[in-house]
Amino acid sequence: MEIVLRNNLILINTDFDTLNSVWMRDFLSHHARGMLFLDKAVLIFRNETLSDVRKDFIKELSEHHAAKHDFSHEFFLRSMLKFGNQPIRIELNKAQEPQNIKVNLYAYDKNRVLITLDRDNSWVMSYLRSQLDIYIERGTDNSLVLDLSDLKSRERLDKTLNKRSVLHYQITYTYDNRFMSKLYSEFAHYSFGSLCKEEEDREKNYFYMVLECPVGASQDELRESYKKLAKVYHPDKLHNEPPYMIKRYTQKFQLLQEAYAALRAS
Repeated sequence: MEIVLRNNLILINTDFDTLNSVWMRDFLSHHARGMLFLDKAVLIFRNETLSDVRKDFIKELSEHHAAKHDFSHEFFLRSMLKFGNQPIRIELNKAQEPQNIKVNLYAYDKNRVLITLDRDNSWVMSYLRSQLDIYIERGTDNSLVLDLSDLKSRERLDKTLNKRSVLHYQITYTYDNRFMSKLYSEFAHYSFGSLCKEEEDREKNYFYMVLECPVGASQDELRESYKKLAKVYHPDKLHNEPPYMIKRYTQKFQLLQEAYAALRAS
């Protein structure tokens, strides 16, 4: 673990074990709905109603850090408390291999969607809750039911699903043709059944999924989504990332190009 005290920020660089320690999870769970999820990091702002929780966390953090580096906990704690009102940024060591998390999507109908995780992951669930909070009908530790009866809720879901990483967890969203046909019923005149019968149509449906567009989306929608995703996954933006990340983004970027070229020509 490394801690950097800046004028306007407490920066914590840590590993999976520390991130999943009881005291760290307790602190973050209290702030789950107010956390800002950044690229490979989370940002926690001061919350007046949670001032005692923050003080307890800083004490635990100071003790843990001092024990790791063998220096005076009391001296470091005094320094930490001077920054007690500043935002706290927590990020994982870049050298660690990301862990894959599968998130399943199921549409009861065009207005209600079920989101489930294959295995419990409080960080991914905290992200989903923070983004979709006002549209959640009910939920558990690894599932959410959403009310998507208005346009803003649908747009919010689309925006939420565009994020494919939380800290160093890589998210894979899974859904099928039935999900697409129910959620995007305005495209019901397209033959979803035939997509399962012929190889060519199955490939086309896959390309729509790659571009994160509903089957039958217009050329303008395809172009807009392609441009947005190409900016995210362009390998030229990854100069300081490890080789496996560059490889992964390069493969995704090439697949985006293939999908857009195929659907633009269709």
